[in-house]
Amino acid sequence: MGTMSRLESVLKRDRIVVMIGLALVVVVAAVYTVAGVGMHMSALTMTGMAIEMPGMAMQPVGWSVGYALVVFLMWSVMMVAMMVPSAAPMVLIHAAIGRKQEKADRPLTATALFVAGYLALWTVFSLLATVLQWRFESLGIVTGMMEIASPVIAGLVLIAAGLYQITPLKGVCLRHCQHPLTFLIHHWRPGKRGAFRMGLEHGSYCLGCCWFLMALLFVGGIMNLIWIAGIAIYVGIEKFAVGHRWLTGATGAILAAAGLVMVARPFLAA
Repeated sequence: MGTMSRLESVLKRDRIVVMIGLALVVVVAAVYTVAGVGMHMSALTMTGMAIEMPGMAMQPVGWSVGYALVVFLMWSVMMVAMMVPSAAPMVLIHAAIGRKQEKADRPLTATALFVAGYLALWTVFSLLATVLQWRFESLGIVTGMMEIASPVIAGLVLIAAGLYQITPLKGVCLRHCQHPLTFLIHHWRPGKRGAFRMGLEHGSYCLGCCWFLMALLFVGGIMNLIWIAGIAIYVGIEKFAVGHRWLTGATGAILAAAGLVMVARPFLAA
């Protein structure tokens, strides 16, 4: 009985440590995202301009190696702020199972490596997003407000995102994200290296589930806080809405319908 009590106490302490650590990471990432450190203007300024002057066009900033690194860092930090909260249950369960399974002196180190593996996939996504942003800006597809200039192209992106919501790949990836305990039971790997590999595996499912939703930032504005918060909140709701597959389908239908309206509007107005 005493052993069980001590184990429960240790698990409770681990949960508190992990929750505090995750919260600090998210807060720092959120503050960095809002401040837009290194960018030509903060996210608050860009969001205000998007609200007060919708459709405003600005010339993109000239790209250099330094600016590319700043944009990459912006994407990376923004992904941390958006994705870590919805991954918190998985991280907490990993810490609890790690304490019981491994009986190691430093199980939280393995959990930190699990998180590192998870975030590594989103770092790769951030790199690809940075390259796409640079290419889109050079082609005039994305404006200085960091949003797609053409309503038709923006509409097509919305339609594609809506259709992706109902694909089998989305369904498989979402199931792995919605059932963290099942994932860990079937994919558990011992040791620190195993923890990092598990993080990579789960990160790949998470990326497969949410990458198109993150691509919608190009539609609403990469540094538009309303879009950032809206997408992050929806991702969390979708992951916790176990047994409600209709939500994903309904969202897909709404995105596709909104995209069709955007595509058709210029032709109807002509």
